[in-house]
Amino acid sequence: MSMGTVLAITGAVLAVILAGMGSAYGVGVAGQAAAGVVSEDPSKFAKVLILQLLPGTQGIYGLLVAFIALSKIGLLSGNPAELSVASGLMILAACLPIAIVGLVSGMHQGRTSVASVGIVAKKPEQFVKAMLFTAMVETYAILALLISILAVNGVPV
Repeated sequence: MSMGTVLAITGAVLAVILAGMGSAYGVGVAGQAAAGVVSEDPSKFAKVLILQLLPGTQGIYGLLVAFIALSKIGLLSGNPAELSVASGLMILAACLPIAIVGLVSGMHQGRTSVASVGIVAKKPEQFVKAMLFTAMVETYAILALLISILAVNGVPV
């Protein structure tokens, strides 16, 4: 396996690990807050569950970019390409937007979800507004996802 192929695989791995770490943190802190609300009022379960799940999307985005990158280099079909170092570095760099933004936005979306769970705890009728606060953080993960997909697909292999 060439060094370029190893670099490309490293990019895919970073997309999964870093974006997944952001989601794991975000879903974890939001889940802690949600559990507190549900212990007081079980009828709010569905609303706080949605708020807890929102930070989980960054990990999915990282996984999607990794699948695209691994498919691009032929690893998923069992015939990995012998990439040049330059091509491998380009794929690695293309995976970094979702890796880094996924990490940071997942963590911040989790914190925003905690605050939104607090809104639902006190005023459940304000659920849509609470969800919008959390969804706004998602915008940047989606932009990073788009850039990573476009960049990975633009690398000549």
